Amino acid sequence: MEKPAAPVFRIRGLCKTYRTGEVDVQALRGVDFEARAGEFIVILGPSGSGKSTFLNIIGGLDSATSGEAWFKDHALTNQTEAALTRYRRDHVGFIFQFYNLVPSLTARENVKLVTEIAQRPMKPEEALALVGLSDRMDHFPAQLSGGEQQRVAIARAIAKRPDILLCDEPTGALDSKTGIKVLEALSKVSAETGATTLVITHNAAIAAIADRVVNFANGTIVSEQRNATRKTPSEVSW
Repeated sequence: MEKPAAPVFRIRGLCKTYRTGEVDVQALRGVDFEARAGEFIVILGPSGSGKSTFLNIIGGLDSATSGEAWFKDHALTNQTEAALTRYRRDHVGFIFQFYNLVPSLTARENVKLVTEIAQRPMKPEEALALVGLSDRMDHFPAQLSGGEQQRVAIARAIAKRPDILLCDEPTGALDSKTGIKVLEALSKVSAETGATTLVITHNAAIAAIADRVVNFANGTIVSEQRNATRKTPSEVSW
């Protein structure tokens, strides 16, 4: 029998408290979580349920108040800012709802920004081909549709060959037809690069394309389920 892959992430008792004025807000309340290499995980939950805070902590953008977070054999909790910067640079690709492309640079040049600082990058052309944009490489963001701009953002995230892709509402600003194209690009990239992919969404329909679905509420994971069969993005609509 094949031995299961070792966890890429191990999270135990993760808590995050923000202080706003005199009030403490508990964004995360004792989250336990694991993810294995190559998994495609969709994280669902209402606004304020802790999804983005969780993603920011395991992505090295924020720190926990208490608990443990491990990436492979590297502790992410109680790390220096310099260590978290190295972790983000070498291991994590981020994709957000807003594309954050540099308007004065072409698609190719936007991707090249990342490949110049990565340890073992793809060529920008290879990353753009993976997301179906070989014919749009020399276009500027203003000449691209919203879906094309998001696919450039995906190409930029994967060009450094990250172990992990963290996606926060990647289809949130897109209509269903365009969103499906973006999900097709994400699914293809995840399968071809082997990156462990976590996708935060409000959109329950997207859950059907995941290996596993994790539901957040009130700062904790309230349920998890594994899909017996994964739908392709083209089989999903919202």
